[in-house]
Amino acid sequence: MLQTNLTHILSEKEHAQILEKNENVMVCCGRMGPMCIPVYSVMQELESKYPNVKFADMEFDLPDAHVIRDLSECSSFRGIPFVIYYKNGKVAKATSSIQSKEQVTTILDEHFGK
Repeated sequence: MLQTNLTHILSEKEHAQILEKNENVMVCCGRMGPMCIPVYSVMQELESKYPNVKFADMEFDLPDAHVIRDLSECSSFRGIPFVIYYKNGKVAKATSSIQSKEQVTTILDEHFGK
């Protein structure tokens, strides 16, 4: 399990439930590595500022993480984490690698509003 204070998605079923129950979802699929930890930190910082967004993480190496790894939007990604922004259960945006707070907030504002 990832060592964050975010909601942990541990299975394909939990992933589906989170998408079903929340209009706006940001999932960071990664490991506890140098490219991923800064993204988790940004998410933890922004969680209280975006109450309309469900922030969650998923361990990249879990077998059920195929629900993210196998997305067509991720087919060209070469670095982790894979960060998926969902709007009404559909992929609104997908990014990979390290991201700054400014990059994340720009995407959140563009796809989910402030």
